[in-house]
Amino acid sequence: MKETGNISIHTENIFPIIKKFLYSDHEIFLRELVSNAVDATQKIKRLSSIGEFNGELGELKVKVSFDKDKKTITISDNGIGMTAEEIKKYINQIAFSGATEFVEKYKDKGDDKGIIGHFGLGFYSAFMVAKEVEIISKSYQDKSEAAKWVCDGSTEYTISAAKKKTRGTDIILHIAEDSEEFLEEFKLKSILEKYGKFLPVEIEFNEKIINNPNPIWTKTPADLTDEDYLKFYEELYPFQEKPLFWIHLNVDYPFNLTGILYFPKVKNEMQLQREKVSLYSRQVFITDEVKDIVPEFLMLLHGVIDSPDIPLNVSRSFLQADSNVKKINSYITKKVADKLQELFKSDRPAFEEKFASIGLFVKYGMISDEKFMEKAKDFCLVQDTASKYFTLDEYAEEVQAAQTDKDGNKVYLYTTDQEQQDAFIQSASQKGYSVLKMDNMIDSHFINTIETKIEKTQWKRVDADAVDKLIDTGINLEAILTDAQKESVKKIFEDTLQDKQKIVAVEAMSPDELPAIVTQNEFMRRMSDMSKTGGGGMGMFGAMPNTYNITINANHPLISKLADLKSEDEQKALAKQISDLALLSQNLLTGSDLTAFIKRTVGGF
Repeated sequence: MKETGNISIHTENIFPIIKKFLYSDHEIFLRELVSNAVDATQKIKRLSSIGEFNGELGELKVKVSFDKDKKTITISDNGIGMTAEEIKKYINQIAFSGATEFVEKYKDKGDDKGIIGHFGLGFYSAFMVAKEVEIISKSYQDKSEAAKWVCDGSTEYTISAAKKKTRGTDIILHIAEDSEEFLEEFKLKSILEKYGKFLPVEIEFNEKIINNPNPIWTKTPADLTDEDYLKFYEELYPFQEKPLFWIHLNVDYPFNLTGILYFPKVKNEMQLQREKVSLYSRQVFITDEVKDIVPEFLMLLHGVIDSPDIPLNVSRSFLQADSNVKKINSYITKKVADKLQELFKSDRPAFEEKFASIGLFVKYGMISDEKFMEKAKDFCLVQDTASKYFTLDEYAEEVQAAQTDKDGNKVYLYTTDQEQQDAFIQSASQKGYSVLKMDNMIDSHFINTIETKIEKTQWKRVDADAVDKLIDTGINLEAILTDAQKESVKKIFEDTLQDKQKIVAVEAMSPDELPAIVTQNEFMRRMSDMSKTGGGGMGMFGAMPNTYNITINANHPLISKLADLKSEDEQKALAKQISDLALLSQNLLTGSDLTAFIKRTVGGF
């Protein structure tokens, strides 16, 4: 038997397009061919299970080999095989799905989840790297003859009888000169490990099985231990710290989805790697770009998602937006929220211990997702400078009495740097006020969002103003200085500083407060902080010059001393020392000014 024919396509121009541009990455050829081989293997297993194949299955596996001298790569399986007629049907008629026909034929005989791929377009990815492709196949059907198909990448092919004793298919690629990089052992192995790591059939390469056909996401959660989950995490991410906890996804209606999402330990900074969640379709690796499936705020999670219901384009390389993707996105959001709520309710102390890492996800989710916000507000925690945790409702009750201003607004004081802002925190503590630690890089955005959700609440950084002005109770202190002295002191400091970006004010404060404090307008500071972390539209604030307020304590003994000095030079010298100390406390004294301050201070001893 020998036959020559033409591949059935609508136009001869389509084949070069398929060959060159169908896939975004040429290494995909190996994924497609191995997936097809797995499909064929799953099919024979399926036929055996329903009694339509009574022969010996043997050791079901897919074998990948290469010959550097002959410049060939061979993918072999002992699956269902094909007759000559089936080769012509499935291979020569591009886009005819053998898998679709198989599923349709056996749809009433049980589960069809073992059928993952398609003969047809996927097969033709071989021509991205091969100048000629051979198929040698023998069907499982009794008395079937082996057949050989050969094509050089044009629309012409030959099909003839072949010598093959065993059931299955060999795909032999004769590698083109511009693709000889794929004849390297390391290259092939890395591609197989990337795309075939969890294929449901054993994959043999260099006489070793390189995959795990039974990953734990395919198993029932009740059959798994914590050790199983941790071991699998180590398999996915060697050398990483143990995760905080995990969520096992398992749903079969209204879509099919399995997977495991791990919460990693996250440092106090946004990690830029967003390739930690991998998408699979029936254990075939598809992509690690899952931004449409996984909500943005969960992109820092680790793990896998496996779903046959996520629509892919013909190359399996790109996600298509449709209702299933949106449903899956919502489902994942709900599952994560439910898990966090469960952890909070079942073991709050343990939840608090983990919140330094969990908090990043929770706060980001509340900022970006309204539905998550509704659930998360019950378990989102804030921590004060005494390291005590509160829910948002608990904290509102905690500060109700002491931190409500004359207009009935609860004022939440917070610090972004507990050590640097220690003097301001101590001043607040002396007043009986609580100060929250908000030192995560996302906290400026979180504050801005949450402030709009909780009525009659204001957030103010503890060093944004004098503590008596941060929480205006309507009680005004009297100044020791006269109005004339206050004006004189104000002018002395203005003349000393000679900086229009530093606004001087003389205010009546407690004598226990510092003689001068440097503050920045709450709004300007917050906008500047947000601009540093990528707050959309806030870039202009980060580029603006810093404007500072220097508030002089009209009731401090040192300021009274300055006002009483007769020498203007002595007044300016003391004013310079006081203002430099205030700037130094905020890390704003730099360069030559800092050097001069040190020399001046040392020289005074």
